[in-house]
Amino acid sequence: MSRTAPFPRPPRAGTFRSRRSALVALSAASLMTILDGSIVTVAMPAIQRDLGFSPAGLSWTVNAYLIAFGGLLLLAGRLGDLIGRRAMFLAGNAVFTAASLLAGAATGPGTLITARFLQGVGSAMASAVVLGILVTIFTGPAERAKAIGVFSFTGAAGAATGQVLGGVLTDTLGWNWIFLINLPVGLAVIALAVRALPQDRGTGLAAGADVLGAALATGGLMLGIFTVVGVEQHGWLSARTLGLGAVALALLAAFTVRQATAATPLMPLRILRSRNVAGANLVQMLTVSGMFAFQVIVALHMQKVLGYGALATGLAMLPAALAIGGVSLFVSARLSTRFGERAVLVAGLLLLLGAMGLLTRIPVDADYVTDLLPVMLLIAGGGLVLPALTSLGMSGARADDAGLASGLFNTTQQVGMAAGVAVLSTLAASRTGELLAAGAGGAAALTGGYRLAFSVSAALLAAALAVALLVLRQPRPESSLN
Repeated sequence: MSRTAPFPRPPRAGTFRSRRSALVALSAASLMTILDGSIVTVAMPAIQRDLGFSPAGLSWTVNAYLIAFGGLLLLAGRLGDLIGRRAMFLAGNAVFTAASLLAGAATGPGTLITARFLQGVGSAMASAVVLGILVTIFTGPAERAKAIGVFSFTGAAGAATGQVLGGVLTDTLGWNWIFLINLPVGLAVIALAVRALPQDRGTGLAAGADVLGAALATGGLMLGIFTVVGVEQHGWLSARTLGLGAVALALLAAFTVRQATAATPLMPLRILRSRNVAGANLVQMLTVSGMFAFQVIVALHMQKVLGYGALATGLAMLPAALAIGGVSLFVSARLSTRFGERAVLVAGLLLLLGAMGLLTRIPVDADYVTDLLPVMLLIAGGGLVLPALTSLGMSGARADDAGLASGLFNTTQQVGMAAGVAVLSTLAASRTGELLAAGAGGAAALTGGYRLAFSVSAALLAAALAVALLVLRQPRPESSLN
């Protein structure tokens, strides 16, 4: 018996307004999720002071969100295919909005950490199906490229404004408002999505309700991310890291075996037979891991070496966000239509490699205009990479696997982010310690550590470029989501 795609392809005539409203709802939800991942960082000192967090416990305001978000994406994506992506998206935004209210009202560490975990759950439910909804609403290559460009632009905007907005809200209204601001946005997204997103039935739980597979995947991913985020504190070769890492790998290996043998697998392994699905996810993991060096370590260099404040750092990095957003919104779709996503991806990766190359030589007394501004402009390559990767990563998925492919794509993004945090920050700290022990000054030692992180980042981006050239293929227009 043939399987019907959960989202029938909408007719082109008379649906522009509803599709545009759907894109606004999907992009706003993504903006809220990405914003929430960074807005909390600048408020952490105030949260620690008001709620009595220990230094180690404070990190869980970030880690609890990351573990739930990254660990549940794959499961949420598959459930979206089974019960309906619209229902999963609406439920996820409702959970996230309610958890934001709980976080804003928190009076102790336990409540806030619980709320952050629930925010991660809601983010996973909504984010896992966003791309699956988007690519089934926008079916033509040109309109899909434009829609993905807009979607990527909102992601860049969230990443750019998170620290700046967090600083402004914390200083003027209090740290609670970095969470409470989600309430009107979340309610507006839900109201718009109810009206604009098309109804879908899903294929039914009987088509893939693999409970054991879900437990293995979720447990393995959560434990793996939990292990990685603890590396900076415990070290790569500690008994804790090695033991937990081994258990996480065993769970994921058991999950793979289960998917190969189950009658109704959670993640049909056929999805990885597509070169573009497998290759795009690997490229994304490498790229996101490498770009942590820019997203966080450049900000650390500005504050710890150059003496910038939090708000000044956010404003200094604003040109990069504007460049990424402008390219993704106004340039990437046109280039992809003319040259193809694969060529655009390669060009974007080359620009990012150039930016990392400049950072490997950053001086201790870096001048913003001559040493940092060129990097900010070259980072515009991210506005080419992200939309092209999204299109390529979704191109090899069947229509009834679109939610799964979306969840997988978001999962590799979160795993790459966690790996980048652990690897690059640990290497930078170790190199800084070595230079301090050798008699270097504090600023010089920090800069030396950051340079090592930038060098490793460049190597990761070079590996991503190699995979893109060797594995990815430009999809035929009629091959996507059939």
